[in-house]
Formats: sequence, C-alpha cells, structure tokens
Amino acid sequence: MALTRKEALEGTLEYPFAEAPEEGELIEVAPGLLWTRLALPFRLDHVNIYFVEDGDGWAIIDAGIGTSATQEAWEKLAAGPFAESRFTKLIVTHHHPDHIGIAGWLSERFNIPVLTSQTAWLACLNISLSPGALDAKPYRDFYLRHGLDAETTEIVATSGHGYLKLVRPLPPTFRRLIAGDTLKIGSREFAVLSGEGHAPEQIMLWCKEDSLFLAADQVLARITPNIGVWAVDPDGDPLGLFMRSLGALKADVPDDVLVLPGHQLPFYGLHTRIDELVAHHDERCATIAAACASQARSVADLVPILFTRKLDAHQLSFAFSEVHAHVNAMVERGELVWQAGEDGVLRTAAA
Repeated sequence: MALTRKEALEGTLEYPFAEAPEEGELIEVAPGLLWTRLALPFRLDHVNIYFVEDGDGWAIIDAGIGTSATQEAWEKLAAGPFAESRFTKLIVTHHHPDHIGIAGWLSERFNIPVLTSQTAWLACLNISLSPGALDAKPYRDFYLRHGLDAETTEIVATSGHGYLKLVRPLPPTFRRLIAGDTLKIGSREFAVLSGEGHAPEQIMLWCKEDSLFLAADQVLARITPNIGVWAVDPDGDPLGLFMRSLGALKADVPDDVLVLPGHQLPFYGLHTRIDELVAHHDERCATIAAACASQARSVADLVPILFTRKLDAHQLSFAFSEVHAHVNAMVERGELVWQAGEDGVLRTAAA
C-alpha cells in the first residue's frame, strides 16, 4: 500500500525544487503558477515573487523593495517573459518594504489594483508619509530605556532603520483583503488567511483544491521570520500572537500542501515546520530564563546571549526587537518581571 505524502515525510521537509530561479527567470511550481526572485540589498538577499494565471493575464503576489534596481527588474520581466501577456492585479502580503516597497510604482506602471490587508496598507502609508519618524526622540528613548548605549542607539535609529524608507508612495485606493474571504484568481479559489507576529494582519492564500499555500513570511523553511517588538508598540506581545497564529495554521491547513513562502525554497511539511518554529522559540525563552535567573538583565544585555555573531546596524535592530519579543512574551506569561534601575534602564528578572 502506497504511503500518503504526510506519512512519507515523517517529520522531515521535502523540497520539490532543488534550486531557486535567478532574478528574471521563471519556474512553474504548479500549472498556471510561476515563481521568480527579486534581489534585496541585505543579508537575506532575495524576496520570492509569484504569478498566478488570471484569465488572460497574471496576478502578482508581492512586489519587492522600492529601489531603482527592482524597478529595472520589473521592466525586464514585462518586456521579456510577460511581453505577450499582461498583469491583472497586485496582491501584497504585508507591509514590510521587501514586499510592498515598489507596489505603488507597479500599480501605476501597469494600471493594476493593489489588494492587501487594511493594516498593511495603513502601516506602509505611515512609513511612506513619514520616513523620518523612527529617528525621533521617543523611539531613541525606547532603545536607551532598554539598555542600548547612546552610540549604538544612534546607529540603530538611523542606519538600522534605513530599510524602512525603501518604499514608494502607494496609489490612493486599494482593495481590502480580510481573513475569511474567498479570492478568485483565474480558475482557482483561494481562502484568505491572516497571520500575526511577523507582521500584523499578514495575508496568506490557501487553494484547498490544488493543495497550494502561499505562506508569505509566516512559515519559512530554513530560517525563522523575525518576530519583533518595535517602539510604536513597546508592550506588545508579537511572539504570543505568532504562536497563536501557528496553532491556527496547523489546525486549519493540511500538512500536505505545497508551501510557497516569501523567502527561500518552496517545501512540503507544513506541520513539521510549524513544530520546529514553536520549539525554536521555546528554546530561546529557556535561554533567556536561565540568563535572568542569576541577575536582572536588560534587553540589550540579552542580545549577545541569543545572537553570538557580530551584527551590523540592520541586523542589530532586528536582533534587539526579536529578543524584546521573547522578553515581553515571558512577562505576559508571568515568567519574568520588569525592574526599573536607578540608571533609568529597565531590566528583567525571574518572577
């Protein structure tokens, strides 16, 4: 008797595509569904872009970062493999600049509507209208209060936040996608799902009939999506929201779907990967608990304990936010408590 795919995986991930496409190259991952990559100027050097056949054209999933290089890449795609076709719509999964950065230009250039969540729309609009806001005093004070020295705070608040400014102005209107919707693209129907933790109201699409799951950045195969606390919501619990979202995905979406993530390779083994992500964050919380058992520590104190390699300004801002998310989750669960020091720095200790 033949094994089902779920039985064959048995706690492993399966990668149906050994290599990723080069920028501008297209790989068919399923009938009427194409995959390419666009370059990013970071350590994570690419973002996945998908095209879903949509009648006489193609719907685009995610846009890329708002740079002239990305714009040139799109012009080459339009003049090359899509020269005899057209784009019908742009679906943006979430507000991070590597996914929405050039959405406004794409919408205007190809006269297509933008579909995304209201949170993604408003968050990107806020960034594009006030690109210097995160350099302001309240945000610098946030880092200082949690233990970063003045010099490092200056670097993180300027160079570390530079990527947030790589967004083009959005078009004046959009179509809102809401969890529970059904989105029809060509002959396929996709259930609209929403995830939390990495980005608020992140849009994911699941085609039950074809076992396809466009996971955005909620579930990645070989890295964990950044789960971070930011100065605009200093007491938030994004890690708690992320874990809750993973639980919902595991309950609602079958294990045998082809997962099409926002970065890295497509894979099979959704439930296995969800279990790995949960275990990873539990392990990090255990490391923090052990570090805080002997003495109270600030978020800045904990960064080199969880991230042992040298970090540039961009990486440090993400590492700091990631550590803070774990601390906030543990405070929320009653495992740690905040202590205010005479130097004005907040530190956490075992409850």
